[in-house]
Amino acid sequence: MRNELADAVSPYLRSHAANPVAWQQWGPEPFAEAARRQVPVLISIGYSTCHWCHVMARETFSDPELAAHLNERFVSIKVDREEYPDVDSTYLASAGAFTEQLGWPLTVFATPAGRTFYAGTYFPPVPTSGLPSFRQVLDAVEDAWVQRRDEVEDNAAQIAGALAAQGSGKPGVLPSAPDFAAIVSELRGYEDVEFGGFGNAPKFPVATVIGLLLQRGSVGDLDAEALARRTLDAMAASELRDPVEGGFFRYSVQRDWAEPHYERMLYDNALLLDAYARVGRADVADGIASFLLGVMRLPDGGFASAQDSESTVDGVRVEGGYYALDADHRSRQVPPALDDKVLTGWNGLAIGALASAGVRLDRPAWIAAAAAGADNFMEGPVIRARIRETISAARPTLEDYGMLANGLLEVALATGEVRYSKRARAILSDSMAAADTVAFGVPGGADPVLAGHGLALAVDPSEGAYPSGLSAAATAAVNLHLMSGDPQFRDAAASAMEVLAPLAVARPISFGSALAVMSALDAGAGQLVVVTDASAPATQQAGIAPASQEADSPATAQADVASAIQRADALVALARSIQRSGSLVSVVTAGQAKAFAEAGFELYVGRTLRDGQASAYLCENFVCRLPVTSAADLRAALEK
Repeated sequence: MRNELADAVSPYLRSHAANPVAWQQWGPEPFAEAARRQVPVLISIGYSTCHWCHVMARETFSDPELAAHLNERFVSIKVDREEYPDVDSTYLASAGAFTEQLGWPLTVFATPAGRTFYAGTYFPPVPTSGLPSFRQVLDAVEDAWVQRRDEVEDNAAQIAGALAAQGSGKPGVLPSAPDFAAIVSELRGYEDVEFGGFGNAPKFPVATVIGLLLQRGSVGDLDAEALARRTLDAMAASELRDPVEGGFFRYSVQRDWAEPHYERMLYDNALLLDAYARVGRADVADGIASFLLGVMRLPDGGFASAQDSESTVDGVRVEGGYYALDADHRSRQVPPALDDKVLTGWNGLAIGALASAGVRLDRPAWIAAAAAGADNFMEGPVIRARIRETISAARPTLEDYGMLANGLLEVALATGEVRYSKRARAILSDSMAAADTVAFGVPGGADPVLAGHGLALAVDPSEGAYPSGLSAAATAAVNLHLMSGDPQFRDAAASAMEVLAPLAVARPISFGSALAVMSALDAGAGQLVVVTDASAPATQQAGIAPASQEADSPATAQADVASAIQRADALVALARSIQRSGSLVSVVTAGQAKAFAEAGFELYVGRTLRDGQASAYLCENFVCRLPVTSAADLRAALEK
C-alpha cells in the first residue's frame, strides 16, 4: 500500500501526504485490506489547526523506520474530524473506555471490523512524563493482537455493544422554570470568580452555555444575565482575544487566560459574535466580524473552517508567534494558513451570526455578507464539505442540516427575503422525513462504513464547543414553527429535546445549546412582525398625502413626513431591540409580508400597513393584538 492522501479534499490529510506512512483515506477499502491481511487498523484522527497533531506528524509519522513498521503490521487510516464528525464522535466515545483525557490527535487501534480495542491521544517518539512512546504502544498493541486475539476481539465487541446502546434510554421531561433556576445556580457554581469563565485550566469560551444564560436572562433571570455578561467581559479583556484582528482563540492553557492555544475556529467566533451583539458590546462584535470578513471569508463568499496556530515568523516555524506581533509587524509576515474547506454546518453558524448581529447592531454590511454566504447553499443537495469546486466524499451530518437551516432563517429575518426561509423549510423537512430513532435524521442514512460495521451512533448527544446536530435542528424547528404555525416543527423540537433532557439537566455545562432550545420551548411562542413599506415614497410610508393635495404648505408637509419617518424608525428600532427566549421578531415590507404569507408562513397572513403607516403586530401563540403604529404604543403592549 502507498500513501493515498495527496488528492484528499481535506487540507489536514494533504499535510500528511509526504509522510512515509501508507495513510489511507476513510472508506471501506482499508478495513477490507486489514481483514485480508489479518492485521489491526490504526485510525488517527485530527484536524488542520491542531498543534499536537502537527507535532506528532513531525516527530512520529515522518520517521521512516517507524513508518515501515506501521506499513508492514497495520493498516493506517487518517481522518479529518471536521470532515467526518460522526466518525470522530464514534471513536471518541469508544476511546472513553481507555482514557479520560480525550482530545486530538486521537489515536485508535481497531479490529478489521472497525471495533476499538485500544485508544489514546498524543504519544511522543520517546517515553516522557509518564507517557509511553508511540513505538512502545505499537509493540504492546501488536503483542495483544497476536497473543490474545480472542480477548481483544471480545473486549472490542463489548465496547461496540455499549456504543450501540447509547441513546436507548427513556426520554425525559423537559425542564420548567424551577429547573432552569437550579441549572443557572449550578452554572454559577462553576464560575471562576477571580478570572472569569468556567472551571480551571484549560479554559474554553463555552459559548453555548453563554447563549443559554442570555436566553434565561431574556425571561427575567437576572443572575443568568449577570453571569453571562461577567464571562463575556472577562474574555474580552483577556489574551484569548486577538487585539489586532479581533477574533478569539480556541482556548487558554492557563486559568487566567494568559496562554492561549492560538488556533482560531469559525464556530467559536460565530457563536461569540452573536453573544457580544446580544449584550450590546459593539466594540468586541466589530472585531469578531472584522476577523470573519477580513480573514476567514473566502473569495466565493464562503468561510474557512479555521486558522492555524503555527506559522513561520522571520524564517522560524513557531506556534503563536504571529499573534504576538503588532499590526505593523504582522503586515510583514505571512499569516498562519487557513483551513479553507467550507463546512456546511459551520458556515450556517457564521451566516446566522452575521445576519442576527447585523440587525442588532445596525451593520448592513454584515447582513449583506451573510446573504452572500447563504447564496452558496441555496441549490442542490446538502453536502458536508468542499474545497472550492471539489466536494468531499463525506456524507452530510445532522449538524449540517440543522445549522444551515437556522442560518438561512436568520438571513431571512434580517433581509425579509422569503426564499431563504423556503430553502430552510425544505432542508429541515428533508431531515424530519429521514428521522429514525429521533425526530431528525439525515437523508441517505449514517456514514456507510460505520453503519456497515454496526458502529453508527443512534443518537449523538455531544455538544462540545458548538451545538450538537440535534440541538441545531431543534433550534431551526422552533423558529420555523414561530414563522409558519406548523405544529409538526415544534413537536419535532420537543421530541428531540426530550431525548437529551436527562443528560442536559444532569450536566448543564455540557449542554448549553440543548438547554437553550428547552428554554425556548418552555417560554412559549411570542412573535412580533413590523410591516413597513420601504419601496414607497416617504409620504405614502407615513400615510400622508402629498403637499399639493392636503397640506397647508410644502414646509408643513415635509415636517409631517419627517415626523412619520421618525415614528417608523423608532418602531423598528424598538422591535429589533427585543430579545426573549422563545420569541421571534421580523421586520418586513408589505410586499415581503405578502410573499411570506403566500409561501405558507402563517405568521405573515394579513400583516399589512395600517392606514398606510408602519405597523407592529404583537402576537402570542399566533393570536395577535390589533396593530400599533408608534413605539410608545408597542412598548405599552410589551409591558402588558
